[in-house]
Amino acid sequence: MSSDGLLSIGELAERAGTTVKTVRHYSDRGLLPEAGRSSGGHRRYGPEALDRLRLIRSLRTLGLPVPEVERALDRDDALEEVVTGQLRKVGSQLAALRWREASLTLLRDCSAEERAERLRLVGAVPAPPDTAALVRFWRRILPARLPGRVVSTVLDSVVPGLPREPSPGQVLAFARLHALVTDPRLDRVEFRSAPPLPAGTYRPEVLYEELAVAYASASSAQRAGLAPGDGEALDCFVSAYAQASGVPDTPAFRQRLVGLLARSGGPVIQRYWKLAGGLFAPDEPVLGALHHHLSVALQAQVTGRTD
Repeated sequence: MSSDGLLSIGELAERAGTTVKTVRHYSDRGLLPEAGRSSGGHRRYGPEALDRLRLIRSLRTLGLPVPEVERALDRDDALEEVVTGQLRKVGSQLAALRWREASLTLLRDCSAEERAERLRLVGAVPAPPDTAALVRFWRRILPARLPGRVVSTVLDSVVPGLPREPSPGQVLAFARLHALVTDPRLDRVEFRSAPPLPAGTYRPEVLYEELAVAYASASSAQRAGLAPGDGEALDCFVSAYAQASGVPDTPAFRQRLVGLLARSGGPVIQRYWKLAGGLFAPDEPVLGALHHHLSVALQAQVTGRTD
């Protein structure tokens, strides 16, 4: 240290446990301000530069790129923001690695005959995986003029989130689900359904809003250990279709509704829910299963079956 208390670039590097080249690099980028220059033009740094250099090195050791370090040092309240952003990025990277690990385990723990098909399925899924294809699938199915807020609510309910720690079985289910919704043959399938019942004025937004109430009631009953189609949930379910069609809930209406529900959905939707069911969190309601239970309960009520 010189008599004026300033450090040369070599002294600063030695005290910080780094190289002169590194100190010069940070200085040239403006991360490490100089206190002045010697008579020979050499850089000089104040004592505070050592703390700043150690902070820079700590942030770099944690994986922050230099531009993010610059942003963290730019103002006093930026460090927390930068660290939070880095945490989100690391979380995404960890989720991708867990998905990759489960995918590799899936391919390892299967027969040679299964491996070729599974490799094709897993290889067709984006890396890292996302649910964009599932969202496009449902947007194609939902009524064309459904309000945006209703569409968002429906999508939140029917598109499962990706498990953060997937099992090999969940990876396979998602890969098969992705293959289902991206199958080019779906271009020849007409998904948008006609109004649920011919009588009355069909209002799809009412149907989806009221079905959400019915599914919530059925889910509550299920958590309480009751059959999802018991009591209030079934009445809410039927009422959703009646209100959307502008007709009263009568025994005759329920009879017609049984016929409608028997014709709705189709094999693609049934396959979707079979594959998607295991991807929802344990505490999340699976709407496909709830819809099936309510439909079966209505059929039993109308036909008088008790089995």
